[in-house]
Amino acid sequence: MKLTSLSLIALCIVGVAFAKNTVTAKEKKALIDLFESTNGAQWNNPWDLNTPVETWRGVTVKDNHVVEINLFRNNLEGTLPSSLGRLRHLQHLNLAFNSITGVLPKEILELENLMVLRLEMNRIKGNIPPEIRQLKKLQVFSMFNNFLNGQIPEEFGELTDLKELNLSSNNLKGSIPKSLGNLTKLVALGLFENSLDGTIPAELGNLGKLKELVLANNQLGGEIPMEFAQLSSLKILQLQNNRFESYTGIQAMDTKQFLVFDTDDKSLRPKFNEIQLQRTRMADTKFEDDNDNE
Repeated sequence: MKLTSLSLIALCIVGVAFAKNTVTAKEKKALIDLFESTNGAQWNNPWDLNTPVETWRGVTVKDNHVVEINLFRNNLEGTLPSSLGRLRHLQHLNLAFNSITGVLPKEILELENLMVLRLEMNRIKGNIPPEIRQLKKLQVFSMFNNFLNGQIPEEFGELTDLKELNLSSNNLKGSIPKSLGNLTKLVALGLFENSLDGTIPAELGNLGKLKELVLANNQLGGEIPMEFAQLSSLKILQLQNNRFESYTGIQAMDTKQFLVFDTDDKSLRPKFNEIQLQRTRMADTKFEDDNDNE
């Protein structure tokens, strides 16, 4: 039976549409590795590996490449495969609120197009590798409530597009890197509940867009930098449960700017607007994920 011209045109359209959304075998294999290494059969929303990749829940395909994986709160259990590093076009990776274990594969830090990396509320351990400097386009790095140890890499200071950096509730030690003062686009910095010591770098006063600064529950000491007076956008400041010797830097700030303020120096409390202080507090709360689109 001969095909009519209309049938041929229809087949061509279907073929083009299919090709347009088909990822490479290499990228598909990386996704299958993720599925298998994190007990995909037990996910809340498992993938049907016999269907096209672009139909897999949480996977976004553009121009034949995987650009986003969002498996937020999907019951992932297991380790992250190094083959994720093959997803060279990946821009968003959100695997937050799962039960992922193991270490952060260095191959993920080779994803030069990555803009958002959310791995909070998992069980990932080990150091943050200095190779983090390779993620030049990164805007969000959130790994609060894991088991990270070691020091905060100075190399974070090279990621000048960062808007959110949250390393709260880990086992990090050492001082806060002065290089974080290079992150002039930063809006939120969370280092709550670690074992950080030393003084707060004066360089943090360069963060003019910073709205949230959470340093509570550490072993920080010395004085609050006078440069804090430059943080005119700051709305949330939490410094309690540290070892500070002086709060002069805070006294130089415009106290009316705060919505949330917590410190061990109770003598400062009357200087702040009591109505503001009764609003939602974050003293013992972790930053919540706001990208639960699934």
